[in-house]
Amino acid sequence: MSSSIHPMSVVDPAARIGDGVTIGPFCTVGPDVVLAEGVELISHVAIAGRTTVGARTKIYPFASIGHPPQDVKYKGEPSTLTIGIDCLIREGVTMNPGTEGGGMTTTIGDRCFFLANSHVAHDTSIGDNVIFSNNVMCAGHVKVGNFVIVGGGTGLHQFIRVGDHAFIGGGAGVMHDVIPFGMVRDNPAHLAGLNLVGLRRRGFTREQIHELRRAYRLLFADEGTLSERVEDVASEFAAHPLIHEILDFIRVGGERAICVPHDVNAPDR
Repeated sequence: MSSSIHPMSVVDPAARIGDGVTIGPFCTVGPDVVLAEGVELISHVAIAGRTTVGARTKIYPFASIGHPPQDVKYKGEPSTLTIGIDCLIREGVTMNPGTEGGGMTTTIGDRCFFLANSHVAHDTSIGDNVIFSNNVMCAGHVKVGNFVIVGGGTGLHQFIRVGDHAFIGGGAGVMHDVIPFGMVRDNPAHLAGLNLVGLRRRGFTREQIHELRRAYRLLFADEGTLSERVEDVASEFAAHPLIHEILDFIRVGGERAICVPHDVNAPDR
């Protein structure tokens, strides 16, 4: 299947354009860009740098993809931005490649949805099936897991980690790591239970959810230190791999502390 490039767009001859790519009017595509088969640029899309866009990803007007990082330490090093397959990138979204200080690459997984005016900064890693709602501000060096939903207007602090299946409420200011299956809200954000709605929607069983809730309450109880409670929960739930995903996330640690609840007994959702 041949590609379709509108005559009012500027596509560098060195760019690699796959089969079935559609480029609408007023787009610019730089020489080091790779557009895989079936990619669609609606109009007014600017793609630069060493950027690879996965198959069937669709990008809407005024998105700025792959331009230099917003980092004063960036000196033009040949960093990259890689976007997975079947993503939707809506109006005004910005995504930047990596830097020498952060691994040289920004990566976006498959089947992700970035709503209007959301931002992905340099050296960020985003998993599969992630949703950034409108105006999400994701700073550099952030690691986001799979099946994460981030509400509109949320700010993700640099160097934080967000575990798989987490949910972040709109307008949150997330300064600390969010455990897998966790739900956080408010500014500054705090842990507000487990993402029960998301767990049910994705087919987790009643028993799995019950055990996760029980482990959550033990993990964030008042007694002892967090590291002591981690080992207690590990011993009690030795045969529960989902709970060990949370424990492993805490054990590995990162640049930031773990986001904790104000009240472990508050109702989650």
